[in-house]
Amino acid sequence: MSQALPLAQLQSASGGPLYVKLRMMIEDAVATGRLKHGDALPAERDIAEAANISRVTVRKAIDELVNEGLLVRRRGSGTFVVKPVARMQQPLSQLTSFTEDMRRRGMTAGSRWIGRGLFYPNAEETMMLGLNGGARVARIDRLRTADDMPIALERTSLPEDLLPDPEAIEDSLYLCLLKAGIRPVRANQRISAVLLKDDETKLLGVPPGSAALSVQRIAYLESGRVMEMSRALYRSDAYDLVAELSVGSPMKPET
Repeated sequence: MSQALPLAQLQSASGGPLYVKLRMMIEDAVATGRLKHGDALPAERDIAEAANISRVTVRKAIDELVNEGLLVRRRGSGTFVVKPVARMQQPLSQLTSFTEDMRRRGMTAGSRWIGRGLFYPNAEETMMLGLNGGARVARIDRLRTADDMPIALERTSLPEDLLPDPEAIEDSLYLCLLKAGIRPVRANQRISAVLLKDDETKLLGVPPGSAALSVQRIAYLESGRVMEMSRALYRSDAYDLVAELSVGSPMKPET
């Protein structure tokens, strides 16, 4: 942390009162990338000792940055950088892949593989995918990125006969399936707010205790067969889900 925040140099730095100097030092560390989104600041007492200033001074500088939205305090965890990211809107009226969504925005979609392979299904997969005894599922776990920025954690399960080789996927699952003549025609989605677990926050690069949008999807083939079940956790600071609503026909008066 001494490279990100050269606190020993604070006293000799220019910039006015000590709390202003400290605030400017933290702002500069974020702007130059020495402190990144999700990074934890040292404890206030450690900052005070390293910079040879009072904890009151440290608290005043951090309070101002919290009020500006550059830092956030998490009870029991500490203070973290929350460098703003460009928010993206995803319409709920279209069935598209993550890769297609990013391409429309002029961004490069990517995947960091957490795990993939063929497995014997759990009870939920057996029921939702309509599997018979002995059938396996292709299970895909990955971190989805846009221009290398982590956006979502995604787990997808498909029947083995639709995806016999999960290793064949490059970036887009739907493109891989389309090459085999397989494509979804409709889907049901359930959206809810959840708190991320510690390992999930590390993968997404967000502070501990951060919230996420949980999107559970069941996609169907034209035949009506379930093609996939998936659950994605989207960073709530980067993603907005947007629905377009229309007014229905007015009710006719009863006769």
